[in-house]
Amino acid sequence: MTKLQAQPYDISASGFYFDRLEDYQAKVVKARNDYGDPIEEFEIQFIDGDHIDCDLAKAWRINQANIGRYFEAVDDWDDYGKQVFIIAVGEAGYRFDPETVSPADFDVNISYVSSMRELAEQFVEEGLFGDIPGHLSIYIDVDAIARDLAFDYTETEIAGQKVIYRVG
Repeated sequence: MTKLQAQPYDISASGFYFDRLEDYQAKVVKARNDYGDPIEEFEIQFIDGDHIDCDLAKAWRINQANIGRYFEAVDDWDDYGKQVFIIAVGEAGYRFDPETVSPADFDVNISYVSSMRELAEQFVEEGLFGDIPGHLSIYIDVDAIARDLAFDYTETEIAGQKVIYRVG
């Protein structure tokens, strides 16, 4: 379960924890500072939950206006969809409309390998460079292919897992 905190910008007020939009809405109307005035602005902070949901919160740039759709994404999207969003928005800088966003909006190709060399080896094995006879395979410069792939692919870490991706 994802837990967030609403931290008031008013230094004479205390924040509160919440784990769903309804909980936030119920607590925000009751929030008052030390003088009894209502609190209007909060910084929303990720406190606890799955590592990937923390990374999603960072990419989402959660705030008072978009936490509802953030909670929907946490519940509705699978890990792959979350990774696509994190890469597209958090890494590649794509913009998004929180009200309509879907991982399908972004063209991201993710490979679950630990290095460019491993990606190059995978491409050779899958026949991306054609059918290479066994006696010629020792002449394939996998390191050179890996260096070339680095122009189109980028390494990153999401939720503690190293991935290589291409946007576009």
